[in-house]
Amino acid sequence: MASNEWVLEKVRNIGISAHIDSGKTTLTERILFYTGRIHAIHEVRGKDGVGATMDSMDLEREKGITIQSAATSVHWKDTAINIIDTPGHVDFTIEVERALRVLDGAILVLCGVAGVQSQSITVDRQMKRYNVPRLAFVNKLDRSGANPFRVLEMVRDKLRLNAVLVQIPIGIEDKLEGVVDLVTMKAVYFSGKDGEVITEKEIPADLADKAKEYRMELVGKVADFDEGIGEKFLMEEEPTVEELKAAIRRVTLARQIVPMFCGSAYKNKGVQKLLDGVTDYLPSPPEKDNFGLDKSKGEEQIKVQVDPKAPFVAYAFKLDEGRYGQLTYMRIYQGTVTKGDFIFNARDGKKIKVPRLVKMHADSMEDIESASAGDIIAMFGVDCYSGDTFTDGTTEMTMTSMHVPEAVISLAIAPKAKDTAANFSKALQKFRKEDPTFRVSRDEESNDTLIAGMGELHLEIYIERMKREFNCEVIAGKPQVAYRETIHAAADFDYTHKKQTGGSGQYAKVVGKIEPIQIEEGKDPKSYEFEDDVVGGRIPKEFIPAVDEGMQEQMRKGTLIGFPVVGVKVTLSDGAYHDVDSSYLAFKIAAMAAFREVYPKAQPTALEPIMKLEVVAPEEFQGNIMGQINQRRGMIQGTSTIEGSVTVMADVPLTEMFGYSTDLRSATQGKGEFTMEFNRYAAVPRNIQEELHKKYLEKRAAEQKG
Repeated sequence: MASNEWVLEKVRNIGISAHIDSGKTTLTERILFYTGRIHAIHEVRGKDGVGATMDSMDLEREKGITIQSAATSVHWKDTAINIIDTPGHVDFTIEVERALRVLDGAILVLCGVAGVQSQSITVDRQMKRYNVPRLAFVNKLDRSGANPFRVLEMVRDKLRLNAVLVQIPIGIEDKLEGVVDLVTMKAVYFSGKDGEVITEKEIPADLADKAKEYRMELVGKVADFDEGIGEKFLMEEEPTVEELKAAIRRVTLARQIVPMFCGSAYKNKGVQKLLDGVTDYLPSPPEKDNFGLDKSKGEEQIKVQVDPKAPFVAYAFKLDEGRYGQLTYMRIYQGTVTKGDFIFNARDGKKIKVPRLVKMHADSMEDIESASAGDIIAMFGVDCYSGDTFTDGTTEMTMTSMHVPEAVISLAIAPKAKDTAANFSKALQKFRKEDPTFRVSRDEESNDTLIAGMGELHLEIYIERMKREFNCEVIAGKPQVAYRETIHAAADFDYTHKKQTGGSGQYAKVVGKIEPIQIEEGKDPKSYEFEDDVVGGRIPKEFIPAVDEGMQEQMRKGTLIGFPVVGVKVTLSDGAYHDVDSSYLAFKIAAMAAFREVYPKAQPTALEPIMKLEVVAPEEFQGNIMGQINQRRGMIQGTSTIEGSVTVMADVPLTEMFGYSTDLRSATQGKGEFTMEFNRYAAVPRNIQEELHKKYLEKRAAEQKG
């Protein structure tokens, strides 16, 4: 069925997200199998050496993790489902961001044993940011210690979601046989080699009371938000299956409840019923409100019309360099595009002819002639950046951009061999275009190329990809933490810049103060404010921006430890100028010198990134883990124990976390795992600040000598 023949109401654009190792890719593999996309099931760390279909990169197959989100489209009964399988590892958080930015609904996969883990919380926060309705799937119920009822309480407690079970398992752990569907009140069994045979029976007698109890809870939760069911609930009447399904759909789309499904993807139990849930309860493209910005009306927010006949608007959410050149993944929000059409990049106005349109299935593709609103497609030969909007030129709409977190770690890298320099720059250019969290810069003093990203693994993967994809081995320096500097006190400046050389001189006087801005907890401290309080034309209006620019330029590198200064408000209150000798440059130089002079008086302080760490290991190693965290200046935030396994949550400075994976392995006999993500910036202890300051002064002295 060609995409433009689809009935929009029968399309679902969904993502599968979760904590690392919750079984997302295994679940996607089962979905591909049951929808007839693949004819044999392969495991993530499969003995057959094939690896999961969606993990198409060699690196993904070796490490058994998903790095890039992969896209595919399947048909389930009469519904077309576009699926994006996203990574769970925090270093690849941008992949989850960009997937959720373009999706209409999502499945949050939770481990039946561990329940809500640190990355589940991050993913949930991202879903809330983009207002994505979701279902939850409690996976791995075949594992020892699995308990979906405990996971339900964790979702309510930790994620603050109004979750409700629409199924309960029949049997648990190695006795898992199927699920009780609480909507139809039928027992559903999955048998056959790959769980493809589905049998519906009456609910087993020993589960009847439990099923009634949870059915009552389901109807009660829906009744809280839905009038029709609410009335029936009060009158103690039973809603029909159709009425209940329609009501669950309404309240799920309104993000008032989260229906929870149960099963084990690995043991082929419950996946088909989850697919039914996707078609029954998640939105079609017209049911999800998406907004763009109208550039012709000062970026006023406008609602996207999900209409194939409306002016064409599409959003490039992911780039991939394949065998045949750059592949650009796009979500079409409105209008239709056909092979050979001309489209325009809203960022730079460039006109592009659409050479080839494809529908993706992991790393293979099928050519299509045209695609319309609601589709997720890919185009070849379109040169753009991730996050660009494309239109047909008749509308000035641009889609709102996605949230891009700040980098917390950087490395100096250089090609090992001189003759690979061209490949080295090509690789950096490519990675930068496809991943907004991967930054490349040049250290002006040492002339080094610096790469920055979300964590050690993030940068490691890119270095490995350079070697494999571009045949370019690199030498990497020591990882460098992205420190910041800030001030703790207000201080006044009064600086006059005078320079007399042959001809006209330079003259500018600036007077004012700098003061600290409170940085919000958990926010990235990029805050800078500039206030112009100059009255009576003491400084001409055209020179005020020069003072602002000079201050910002000087703040790019503080004089305490040589890192950017944040959290500063500059107020310019007075000054003086000369009719002949004053210029934009003179005021910019005066502002830079004024900041250098006043900064030491404002109690400068170094800030370091604090990471949220979650460690999971067998209970007997709890003492070792806590000891290690304390040694690394960590603050334990809480611990929990489930079925002989302990989870320790802590806040730890990133600078203390290098080499932690090796230490954790040796302290837990290789059984410990950890995840880490950026939490906030905090002041560095005094002794460490003095050490950093000393190192910075030594580096400066060495550079001046050299």
